[in-house]
Amino acid sequence: AGALGSLAGAIFNYYLCYFFGRAFILKYGKYIGITDEKMAKFERFFNKYGEISTFNCRLIPGIRQYISLPAGLAKMNIFTFSIYTTLGAGIWVAILIAIGYYIGDQKELIKEYLAQITICLLIAVAIITIIYLYIQKRFKK
Repeated sequence: AGALGSLAGAIFNYYLCYFFGRAFILKYGKYIGITDEKMAKFERFFNKYGEISTFNCRLIPGIRQYISLPAGLAKMNIFTFSIYTTLGAGIWVAILIAIGYYIGDQKELIKEYLAQITICLLIAVAIITIIYLYIQKRFKK
């Protein structure tokens, strides 16, 4: 349910940019914390790392809710977008469920483990990105 909820929200954001474009986000994004600088940063990241960034960014706090916007602007294939989004969100939801199950409501322990998990996820994202870019480069020849 968590992964499907994440997918629904991501598709909404994706289609905002897909149909209404960058100007719409720049005009109204300020009301939800999206500045021109943030949007430019998201676009550069997406353009540099490609579609895999949709998966990777689902694992990065603070970015996961915004990566759908440049994907929509780039008119990324919706099926690929949905797969990457669901997989990435599914991993994050599974982590949160596991923390809740094993740790319960011990806030200090959750805070400690969540920080460690986030660091591990960032390392995993870096490794996945390097492998993806290597494969992309190798098969483009």
